[in-house]
Amino acid sequence: MVTIFEEHKERIVTGLALLAAVFLVGLIDNFFLMWLILGGVYLIAFNEAVKLFGVERDGLLPYAVGIWLIAGVYPYGDDLFVLAGVAYASAVAYNKELKWKDFLPFVYPTAGMLFILTMYEEYGVLALLWLLVVVALTDVGAYAVGKSVGKTPFCETSPNKTMEGVAGGVLVATLGGSFAGLFVVDFTVAFFVSFFVSIASIFGDLFESSLKRAADVKDSGDILPGHGGVLDRIDGYLFGAIVMLVLMRGLV
Repeated sequence: MVTIFEEHKERIVTGLALLAAVFLVGLIDNFFLMWLILGGVYLIAFNEAVKLFGVERDGLLPYAVGIWLIAGVYPYGDDLFVLAGVAYASAVAYNKELKWKDFLPFVYPTAGMLFILTMYEEYGVLALLWLLVVVALTDVGAYAVGKSVGKTPFCETSPNKTMEGVAGGVLVATLGGSFAGLFVVDFTVAFFVSFFVSIASIFGDLFESSLKRAADVKDSGDILPGHGGVLDRIDGYLFGAIVMLVLMRGLV
């Protein structure tokens, strides 16, 4: 009889390796190292997004590198994608050959990655751990509840998701996140933020699923054995980080 481990060995091994790497980086808790690691993740995800969006223009990666370099020294990194938007709008107005589609990778995943870096700068590594817990519990809860009692389809974008699974994932993540967030904020704020971050992570996953369907691909890439691409792993965090940082700034 094939065990769960044998059936998903590659996926489990990769997942454990990623978890160990995240734990080590968090334990070291150094800005330069965090900026460097997140930058590597961002650039790989950026390239994957270029393909998913069907961008045909070459030479965009150096601009992404430039944005991340500036984010390392500019105190409000999350504002950089807004500045990038203004710059690109100006370029489009000047050069009619430019297409707005070419700018999409500078919104997704750029915005989410900049928000993650800024959240680390403003609230520390425990805030990132909180984000990790909420998004991970949303996935685990949705999978467990969906597999056991899920019957009602959630949406056409992701046929495997069920209303019961989504509700279960949000409930588990909200409860677990409320306690994980106590290291950063009080319980009421932690509960409120965890709830909305969990919902955001679900739609982050749906958004990436819609991109893959439009591009007619199963995964965003193949860099992570058993998992696919980087975007396949961080899609929920890209939406969740934006919601978390915005709510933290407004409530704390």
